Amino acid sequence: MTGRSDRFWGYGLLIVATIIALTPILAVLVLSLGEPGRVGAQIDFTNANNWANYADVWTKGGFSSSMTTSAIITITVVLVSVALSVPAGYGFALMAFKGRSWIFYLMVLGILIPLEAMIIPLYFDLRSVQLANNYMGVILPEIGFSVAFGTFWMRAYFLQSARSLVEASWLDGANSWQTLTRILVPLARPQMLTLSVLFFVWNWNDFLLPLVMLSGSDLQTAPMSLVFFVGQRSTDYAYLAAAAVITITPVIIVFVALQRSFARGILAGAVKE
Repeated sequence: MTGRSDRFWGYGLLIVATIIALTPILAVLVLSLGEPGRVGAQIDFTNANNWANYADVWTKGGFSSSMTTSAIITITVVLVSVALSVPAGYGFALMAFKGRSWIFYLMVLGILIPLEAMIIPLYFDLRSVQLANNYMGVILPEIGFSVAFGTFWMRAYFLQSARSLVEASWLDGANSWQTLTRILVPLARPQMLTLSVLFFVWNWNDFLLPLVMLSGSDLQTAPMSLVFFVGQRSTDYAYLAAAAVITITPVIIVFVALQRSFARGILAGAVKE
């Protein structure tokens, strides 16, 4: 009886939590399909059939170019950051070299220092070397911030990974690079995919850094287009909701596609076998 009662209350809480989480999303979807130009944010299920709202918003808001810009920046940052974080985490976790701890703590400062404290001097530094107002002005700082966290993340995983496998590979004559690429990377795939999802969400949704770094160019990211679109049509709630849905759709697709690996990466190490 106790087991059935626990399952009943457990499923009941999950259902309630699911309803609470999905209700705002459903409301935005229904609102985005409402009649454009209607005064007030009215949730009308009977009139939620205006699919042309998305085409109108896509064209009027310039989301074609901004989504492309966001995709170029985000995908580049994710690929480069993960590629750098894995060997950096491996080196700090399993390789002995002078000053390892101090260098690691110095790198972790990238997590602790807020972007708002660095954004202005960072802009002038990049502008002085002709890197502002283009893709690299956003990509390079984003990689720097992402690698700081990625190194911390992968180091924590490699520290708790099976050291016996590493020692066995060294005894078999494998060097550090072969140990990393042939033994540890296949085992760390869930952690790497989880890190990729986190990087994708953070960089896709970032607004402040692209706003400052791209202020002198015609480039806009998806969040920038959304904010500017809100300023232009602050009372057309159907169009605003459609713009919000367009902006967050890539994040939802990536998360749904990698949700199993994301959950495995998050829970790895929670239970010690």
